[in-house]
Amino acid sequence: MNLDAMFDHAAAGTAPIASISIRRPDDWHVHLRDGALLRAILPFTAAQFARGNIMPNLTPPVTTPAAAKAYRERILAARPAGSDFQPLMTCYLTDATMHDEIERGYAEGIWIAAKLYPAGATTNAHHGVTDIPALSPVLERMEKIGMPVLIHGESTDPEIDIFDREAVFMEQSLFPLLKRHPGLKVVIEHATMAETLDIVRAHSLRMAATITPHHLVINRTSIFQGGLQPHLYCLPVAKRERHRVALRKAATSGESCFFIGTDTAPHLRSRKEAECCAAGVFGGATALQTYVHVFDEEGALDHFEAFASLNGARFYGLAPNAGTLVLERRECRVMPTVPIDNDEVVVFRGGVTLPWSIGLVTVAD
Repeated sequence: MNLDAMFDHAAAGTAPIASISIRRPDDWHVHLRDGALLRAILPFTAAQFARGNIMPNLTPPVTTPAAAKAYRERILAARPAGSDFQPLMTCYLTDATMHDEIERGYAEGIWIAAKLYPAGATTNAHHGVTDIPALSPVLERMEKIGMPVLIHGESTDPEIDIFDREAVFMEQSLFPLLKRHPGLKVVIEHATMAETLDIVRAHSLRMAATITPHHLVINRTSIFQGGLQPHLYCLPVAKRERHRVALRKAATSGESCFFIGTDTAPHLRSRKEAECCAAGVFGGATALQTYVHVFDEEGALDHFEAFASLNGARFYGLAPNAGTLVLERRECRVMPTVPIDNDEVVVFRGGVTLPWSIGLVTVAD
């Protein structure tokens, strides 16, 4: 896809007020889907990020090394011409996951981490884990080999209020898990609560959290302003304003335990504007423009490279990317939707003028 069609920059000749140059960034939590959807939305992630942790909740889920290798090949084949985007694969944990297979896939470099979905917690999570303590043999092996577990941290008890499910999971499931596995590396994905951030800080020698662009911008009221806004509905759902403020302070703090994970999760408009709305926000097209705007508003542009390009790589034991990406304080309007066959995906903050643009990308130092 032609990038000029994605990002309609302000008229030529408008001098940017300021710009920053950072190491090429990574997205440590991205849903690329498959088939026509993969081919349509991958160019947006590939235009912004050098690497991405690919979520495994396909249908069927990515539970074996062979499935992960095949999915990786489909992603590589869908890259735009000239793209060097590298997918980093993850394993979908189930009640039947075998520790030997987990270790084999990790030793062979097929996957970088494993994803723990409590069964039924979110999109395509019905194959997830029903009994976390029973998964201990797998987590013990991951602890031994240094393989991180990525956790969707929400209780699935239907009696729990949806706005309390993250807090209940931390109390009832995470704390016991940390006690049982003191050496296990843990990422809390798409953190949404101030209390979750404090837990991560308290265990920062082996824990981290990803923070999405949309949770930095919206709170739970946003979902209902002017009527129900289905394209802002995601899981975990956005919380109260105090939590949004806490997320902004954490992301922009410079603390090494926080880094980018967009949780960009596209669904067709027909699935979002439906009797039963699918959970997910497609933020992949506007992620960096949104993040850098937040850092600008918080007076923390000097911390942006760490959050975007360094902290995640350090946690996963990888070298930072070669090359640089320039972000410019220059207006940019992103296309409002991405057409896919006879449907489309709505872009988070698409169709509005954003104050920051993506500038020059260099692929080598």
